[in-house]
Amino acid sequence: MSPKITTELLKQLRQVMKSPKYVQEPVQAYIVPSGDAHQSEYIAPCDCRRAFISGFDGSAGTAIVTEQHAAMWTDGRYFLQAANQMDNNWTLMKMGLKDTPTQEDWLVSVLPEGSKVGVDPFIIPADQWKRMSKVLRSAGHDLVPIKENLIDTIWTDCPQRPCKPLITLDLSYTGVSWRDKIVALRSKMAERKVLWFVVTALDEVAWLFNLRGSDVEYNPVFFAYAVIGMNTIRLFIDGDRMADPAVREHLQLDSTLEPEFKIQVMPYGSILTELQAVGASLSPKEKVWLSDKASYALTEAVPKAYRYLTPYTPICIAKAVKNASETEGMRRAHVKDAVALCELFNWLEKEVPKGTVTEITAADKAEEFRSQQKDFVELSFATISSTGPNGAIIHYKPVPETNRTLSVNEIYLLDSGAQYKDGTTDVTRTMHFGTPSAYEKECFTYVLKGHIAVSAAIFPNGTKGHLLDSFARSALWDCGLDYLHGTGHGVGSFLNVHEGPCGISYKTFADEPLEAGMIVSDEPGYYEDGSFGIRIENVVLVIPAETKYNFKNRGSLTFEPLTLVPIQTKMIDVSLLTQKELNWVNDYHQKCWEVIGAELERQGRLEALQWLIRETEPLIRVQ
Repeated sequence: MSPKITTELLKQLRQVMKSPKYVQEPVQAYIVPSGDAHQSEYIAPCDCRRAFISGFDGSAGTAIVTEQHAAMWTDGRYFLQAANQMDNNWTLMKMGLKDTPTQEDWLVSVLPEGSKVGVDPFIIPADQWKRMSKVLRSAGHDLVPIKENLIDTIWTDCPQRPCKPLITLDLSYTGVSWRDKIVALRSKMAERKVLWFVVTALDEVAWLFNLRGSDVEYNPVFFAYAVIGMNTIRLFIDGDRMADPAVREHLQLDSTLEPEFKIQVMPYGSILTELQAVGASLSPKEKVWLSDKASYALTEAVPKAYRYLTPYTPICIAKAVKNASETEGMRRAHVKDAVALCELFNWLEKEVPKGTVTEITAADKAEEFRSQQKDFVELSFATISSTGPNGAIIHYKPVPETNRTLSVNEIYLLDSGAQYKDGTTDVTRTMHFGTPSAYEKECFTYVLKGHIAVSAAIFPNGTKGHLLDSFARSALWDCGLDYLHGTGHGVGSFLNVHEGPCGISYKTFADEPLEAGMIVSDEPGYYEDGSFGIRIENVVLVIPAETKYNFKNRGSLTFEPLTLVPIQTKMIDVSLLTQKELNWVNDYHQKCWEVIGAELERQGRLEALQWLIRETEPLIRVQ
């Protein structure tokens, strides 16, 4: 894949960085973060500014352009991809490696004295602004908000912001009405003596109102903000989608409601002026609650003395703990997903030896089988369908230039998922369609041991996910191996496939403790550049654990796998498994056979059922 040629674009950007038409004073550096005004991980095409200026289109990364330099910070998932997609105007900054400077330190080292560093205040989170501004100021530079996004001024064919119809979710899916969610939110506000709450994250707006949309690919969200007062509700949203009778009825817009549940619908673009008006009307000691990851622009709209900032909002925390209806929905979604993957893997086993299946056709086939399932909406992320050396690119997405043919001589890694109306899935399986080498089996088995160590872990209530991260690595570490990504992320309920505030990763200590009802992924891996990639991922539910003792009455937790797809046994070196691990694999496969077998039979998918029966035969240790 040839990198994007950015010479002309960088020249244009450097011109507007000096143009009085766009900036009050020239800026010597301009920061292009990867998010949107809601700090989303996955963004709409009109917000892909960092990809436009650099060519690198991974989900995480920050570009900084100065008069002489252009640099890109990204993490270990994307080192290979970024290097392939960017031309030699760009320097890749590999985050997490000890010699890589932070963005602030790098700026201080390259900028002339007394420089101004510009950024769009809507795109940068307040906590990041605060951190950068402090370092730059101490070195004699200024971080300045640039009202008009400078990338937009040179992006002549920028797509329109999407404004697609909304989906309403009834109680059978959500378990709790939007009115009850507002009541619960207000009680949290009262606890903290807060008068106003500003909802900026798109998945939080969607969850609060039991609505879904399709403004962002793979994420069933829509562009909106909400401001909740103790007796007012304001929803900032554009387009004629609020004219839909189903939406009007769902939000009771035409009913005579108690005033505190009457929703005022306002234009999306009026959030800043409305928030400034709220900020101006406050008396001393009255507070407005925002996430500290809300944009600098919206945070600044509220005078500092009146701000109440927290890393995670009460909506984020409530959304992470799934209720009984959401949990049941997630179970149903994972059963449907497993049916589709049994069909796919059965098909691949027949077709791959013919030499006609490519990474792209395999990904398309996975989508085709999923789309046959009830309540399928769309994929939950771009399918990672990778064979041989492409498997080592952690967040690889096949495109015609890189598309390899699957063969009986290479490892195949498939990381894929779907949005169903009743839940969100994300599953990775790694397989070989011929005979794996002893080394491939050895590496796969270390990854499996790590996967089991997390899945079977029993830990006290109140444990944070990052403490479990090394469980997943221990078997790899013993042999001097490792992987450069986190072990797990929170998963939404027909929402974003990546959600906070919980996860399993060495990269953050700011995660919230795991509690029963949270849903996370368990996905250790191992990647050998130029050869292969291995990852085994299940989505798991946090459940109470029965233990012999109960220290200080704390109670214990463990995980229950929701993903029920066989793990390829021919990739396992059974001699490396303990008896406990062997039993785990056999018990897991027994459950796959019981639950998914019954559903395959019910759907009349008998060939896939035969495949499942073969793949779930118990492992036996050869003496």
